[in-house]
Amino acid sequence: VELPWFITVLALAAIALLISGRRPAITVLAMLLAIGIMGVWEPAMDTASQVLVATALAVAIGIAVGVWAAESPRVEKLLRPLLDTLQTLPQLVYIIPFIYLMPVSRVPGVVASVLYAAPVVIRLVTSGVRGVSPAAVEAASAFGATRGQVLTKVKIPLAREAIMLGVNQGIIMVLAVVVIGGLVGSGALGDEVARGLQRNEFGAGVVASLAILALGIALDRVTQSRTRSTGGQQR
Repeated sequence: VELPWFITVLALAAIALLISGRRPAITVLAMLLAIGIMGVWEPAMDTASQVLVATALAVAIGIAVGVWAAESPRVEKLLRPLLDTLQTLPQLVYIIPFIYLMPVSRVPGVVASVLYAAPVVIRLVTSGVRGVSPAAVEAASAFGATRGQVLTKVKIPLAREAIMLGVNQGIIMVLAVVVIGGLVGSGALGDEVARGLQRNEFGAGVVASLAILALGIALDRVTQSRTRSTGGQQR
């Protein structure tokens, strides 16, 4: 049995309250209520699912490669030109190749989103791990910690603020490309915007655009609050 959208809104707001606190939860509640009232709940949740999948992949790749680059200057040097190139390409360029390589579906938009967001996450993670205090690393080594233990028990925990910032930025960048993916058949809110443009339905396009804005604000507030709380705990 499908739950009414307002029940889902309350559940998501409760999760936001547990994760990020009262103020972000209020923002999430307001934004999701706005989406439901505008009548675009299903495409908005479709967009949110694509964003979450793409963000999870981008963050996983970003953390793995970012830590590797932070630990190996040679790897960081080799990656730098590639990351520079990926960050200078327009958003639509990421989607075009996958239109020809994959069938029309949500997959091209998700893959393009991962490629667009991963470089930012990689750089933030690399910067965060390298920015860990040398004194903390030396203290751990003095107590007999191995290189792997120093990395997992000292560097990565102390770099959590940078990692959470990477998650925050990754979500925003993924959302931008997933929406553009609607132009090539990825569905969801991007498809609603594209349909409004093609059929000259100004109202439908504006509603979908406002829903995208509300979804972006909700996701940003939750992750931004986690970034601040992580930084506060470390200090």
